[in-house]
Amino acid sequence: MEETTKHLNIKALAEDDRPREKLLNFGRQALSDSELIAIVLGSGNRTESAVQLAQRMLSDHQNNINQLAKLSLTELRKYRGVGIVKAINIAAAFELGRRRNQSDSLDKIKITSSFVAYQILQKYLSDLPHEEFWILVLDRANQVIKEVCLSKGGIAGTVIDTRMVCRIAIEHHASGIVIAHNHPSGETVASQQDISITKKLKEALLLFEVSLVDHLIIGDQKYLSFLDNNML
Repeated sequence: MEETTKHLNIKALAEDDRPREKLLNFGRQALSDSELIAIVLGSGNRTESAVQLAQRMLSDHQNNINQLAKLSLTELRKYRGVGIVKAINIAAAFELGRRRNQSDSLDKIKITSSFVAYQILQKYLSDLPHEEFWILVLDRANQVIKEVCLSKGGIAGTVIDTRMVCRIAIEHHASGIVIAHNHPSGETVASQQDISITKKLKEALLLFEVSLVDHLIIGDQKYLSFLDNNML
């Protein structure tokens, strides 16, 4: 009897295997967010397939993958069927995506607008559960020569040392700098403290002939530019 091999239709596969087959046949761009997460999960639980579990995880976070990326390992493990290994796999997948965006370009990036600065800084400051303060060090042509994380804090804020900001600018022979910090709440409204420290830093940097080009507050897929809003 002649043996024949038949290619399985996607619908004939177990649900956990369908996203893999779909990726194989149609490419990774054809998969939804939940299907990609299902591949990372590998399997579901006793009552849900990996796809169904991934759909529920996204649904719990307004189908916003950026919100899901913010979950800690402990929060991920609250989902039935997600143990420490699966939680680590998910966190690692999101981190790889962030690091890909952080890869240095061979050419220096010129800051021509607040949005260009935002594109650089959001890779570091998006999805964080705590505040961080970053500096873009610029040369005379407003090209970025250094990206520096100056401090990390808690949910409510982080320490901004004026002397350290000036020191970094001087050490790298900066002509200007862009400063930025994130708000874990996702909102981008400037507090009185944000306004005060910006004024203080601008005055201190002028003593060393360094311009404060902009201050960005980064939230959930949005930002506030002090320069654009005439707050500098």
